[in-house]
Amino acid sequence: MTWSTADIPHQGGRVAVVTGANGGLGLASAKALAGRGAHVVMAARNQEKAAAAREEILAAHPDASLEVVELDLGSLASVEKAAGEIAAAHERIDVLMLNAGVMAMPEGTTVDGFERQLGINVLGHWALTSHLLPTVVATPGARVITLSSMAQHQGSPLDVDNPHMRGRYDAWKQYGNTKLAARHLAQGLQARFEAAGVDAMALAAHPGLTNSDLQATTHEEGGAGFLGGFFHRLTETVGMSTERGALSQLRAATDPSASGGDYFGPLLVATGPPVRKPLIRPGADAAIAALWTVCERETGLSIDVAAARPS
Repeated sequence: MTWSTADIPHQGGRVAVVTGANGGLGLASAKALAGRGAHVVMAARNQEKAAAAREEILAAHPDASLEVVELDLGSLASVEKAAGEIAAAHERIDVLMLNAGVMAMPEGTTVDGFERQLGINVLGHWALTSHLLPTVVATPGARVITLSSMAQHQGSPLDVDNPHMRGRYDAWKQYGNTKLAARHLAQGLQARFEAAGVDAMALAAHPGLTNSDLQATTHEEGGAGFLGGFFHRLTETVGMSTERGALSQLRAATDPSASGGDYFGPLLVATGPPVRKPLIRPGADAAIAALWTVCERETGLSIDVAAARPS
């Protein structure tokens, strides 16, 4: 019951877009995909870190095909610009891995006025998917991978009237909300792929307890209180490496036996090899509809698979 990067089929001729590819799980995913022959678009905000990440991948895989695109998920203008660059350069997107995110941050807003976790984890990725959807649906067998978390179990469906939790903000609760929303995005998108007769697939994954940049950043920002320090120390002590933690999203992105709507995570919940997991608290139609309502209203962008199909 093991699965590793050696099980990733050859990816030659395929294009993978990975958000947050400058560190953590994103870097591990980009390195693995590039190592198997994919052309990887490394979409990241911090360009200095992205350049260092690119050099790290090339050191491991000298023949890797890589491209760095500046992407700030906290800015709809940046998302539109990045998506335009990607779509102009590529006629296909085989894997769109919505990996980047923040966790349990102090209350703050993006440049567009969105609560920061919702803006980056959900709305920024929604906008990127919307802009790139025509390229995705035009690519046979394309996959969109959303990154959820064990924290989804403490989350609730987005509150249509107050998705930003204004006046009642709780850093961990909002993080859970956004990670549940990521799973709902995969479920809702898969249903729309099927309804439109598109052979693209939407899948979700979670990395378990992984020692990535996420916990360190949360602890440094100080928005998570005691739990921020606790989880930072815990992941440093017993967390999986980013290379192991990324296996769930890599399996979702590449396993030929995966199906649309699948959810992958570590065998032992927080650790272990990646396996297909049951959907606990399956996303009800109402929760997915709430996500669509919030994202369309806040971003002014739709995810309409039928309209995105080539004419």
